[in-house]
Amino acid sequence: MLALSAPGNRLLAALSPADFKLLNLQSVPLRLRQDLERPNRPIDDVYFPHIGFASVVAIQSKTVQVEVGLIGCEGMSGTCVVLGNDRSPHSTYIQAEGEGQRITVTDLREAMQASGSLRTLLLRYVQVFMVQTAHTAIANARATIDVRLARWLLMAQDRVRDNKLPMTHEFLALMLGVRRAGVTEALQSLVREKLITTERGVVVILNRKGLERTAGDAYGTPEAEFRRLIG
Repeated sequence: MLALSAPGNRLLAALSPADFKLLNLQSVPLRLRQDLERPNRPIDDVYFPHIGFASVVAIQSKTVQVEVGLIGCEGMSGTCVVLGNDRSPHSTYIQAEGEGQRITVTDLREAMQASGSLRTLLLRYVQVFMVQTAHTAIANARATIDVRLARWLLMAQDRVRDNKLPMTHEFLALMLGVRRAGVTEALQSLVREKLITTERGVVVILNRKGLERTAGDAYGTPEAEFRRLIG
């Protein structure tokens, strides 16, 4: 078990001391490809990442899978639990390993019943996540691959808290819902602009401001909604 000296999760940090004490949290490592939620299976535990992030992937078929959201130090898995359900058709698994805390679904439900303020804050996060998924849909429908990649790299860096992001072309193709050739061209474009560099299995961000300019309006709205609703 990991010993976390202080909450590194921004959602947990926004709780009042009384609400935080209601949560029976356990510190855990978050391992690469670890399943947090499996499609249409009952959810046993909810996770609050501190370092690293998970991808929420919509699955239409065995060959059609696209990331619809990221969960990292700003939030939690199990949004369907907050809404009163026990499962989701999506898959949620760790894409960048790290550490975090978890709570059983039973304990979370009891805490939410005991505290209206806790329930309200978690519902606000659900709204933030819904805004993120909506803007992912907009980006996938309207933005070029370069813009979508810049947006995704910014969102990943927000959660990894490092300029080095572990990832492969195959992984990025799944996350962006494009072919690997498209990912390669987009990466090369950002490299030529000296915004990133690539190493084996790693993307290194060199110029975050430049990535923000490339992403434009595709990045920022969910982040602003988080600041407005949670702080």
